[in-house]
Amino acid sequence: MKKTYLAKRNALLSPGNVSWGTLALACAILALLLRLLAPNIFWQLFTPAFRVGDSIALASRTFLNGFNDIAALAAKNEQLQSENAALASENQALIEKEAQLKALLPTSHAASDVLAGVVARPPESPYDTLVVAAGSQDGIAPGYEAFGEGGVPLGVVSSVTSGFSRITLFSAPGAETHGWVGHNALPLTLLGAGAGAMTASLTRSARVAASDVVFVPGPGMLPIGSIARIESNPSSPGITLHIKSAVNPFSITWVLLRDTGAAVRDAFTAATSTP
Repeated sequence: MKKTYLAKRNALLSPGNVSWGTLALACAILALLLRLLAPNIFWQLFTPAFRVGDSIALASRTFLNGFNDIAALAAKNEQLQSENAALASENQALIEKEAQLKALLPTSHAASDVLAGVVARPPESPYDTLVVAAGSQDGIAPGYEAFGEGGVPLGVVSSVTSGFSRITLFSAPGAETHGWVGHNALPLTLLGAGAGAMTASLTRSARVAASDVVFVPGPGMLPIGSIARIESNPSSPGITLHIKSAVNPFSITWVLLRDTGAAVRDAFTAATSTP
């Protein structure tokens, strides 16, 4: 039987491998020649690509930083809004304080008059007692009279320390002072009933009515309150007036302290001068 001889195929010399190997060898030789003859050609060829990459990276950083800037601006804007709200609140408080001080301080006042802020009022302090931030170092002495907004008499300074004073209000239980009521200025004696209230007694024939204004010396006649209710018993010859103070003792923030002389001090009982 005739043997068939097949040509031995060399894998390295196969047409496909020869073509790819030749191409790879040619590329390597070309690259070597370029490297030897023109060492910087690769940098020159790829510089535009590098520049494009740098531009893209810079644009990306700028774009991302824009978000950071927006967040920082938003935080700064929020901080400024908070500061603006705080300043507006402080400005409103100053406006209210100025209005209160203008209402307290009369057009003509003595050099010894002292404006004092209230640091304790009922219920922090005993009822019908105020503690103010002015004392002997400010020239305040026991017997100074305290006035509220509109010149309303409030009470008398009963004790003093170097930096603070205690004011006993005319409405304090046991306090007694003299005054007048109504258009006819009927004289009466006011008795403190506590919590800003006072009482007084008159004869049944007295011509008074609810809402009539009650006055006390101050100098002159100063309004201290008004009649809230008249209590009358047919079997009694007199009537009882229930008087509410013109100023709420629970909301007093500033007082004007003034030396009005001995008349007001003498009108008060010992209860108002007890430390």
